[in-house]
Amino acid sequence: MTAAAARDGTDIEQAIDQFAREPNGGLIVLPNPVTEGNRGLIVAMAARHRLPTVSAFRSVVAAGGLASYGIDLPDQFRQAAAYADRILRGEKPADLPVQQPTKFDLVINLKTAHALGIEVPPTLVALADEVIE
Repeated sequence: MTAAAARDGTDIEQAIDQFAREPNGGLIVLPNPVTEGNRGLIVAMAARHRLPTVSAFRSVVAAGGLASYGIDLPDQFRQAAAYADRILRGEKPADLPVQQPTKFDLVINLKTAHALGIEVPPTLVALADEVIE
C-alpha cells in the first residue's frame, strides 16, 4: 500500500499516474476537502488508468467510482440539528452525550465494475444499500 499526500489537483494527478504504473492497483480515496473537491478529476483519471476506486462518500461512486462504504451524511446532519434544537431549548452542551454514527451505507457502481471487467459477487450486490447500474 502506498499513501500519497495531495494538496491540489496537480498532486492528485501525479499520485494517480504513479499508482497506475504498479500492477493490480486501485485507489482508496480518503474523505477530505481536497479529494471531495477533486472527485471528478480522481474518477476521470482512475477510469483512464482502469483503477478501481473506493471511498467513504457516495458522491465518488455517483461520479463513477467503484464503491463506497461510509457514514450516511444526511443522517449526521439530522443528528446535529437535533442537538442544536436541544441546546436552543436550554440544555447544556456539556450535558449532552457524545454520539457516533449509527447508519452506514454501501454503494456499488455496477456500470464502473463492468467497465473495469470486475464481477461483483451477487451476495455483495444484495447487501448494498444502493446499486448504480
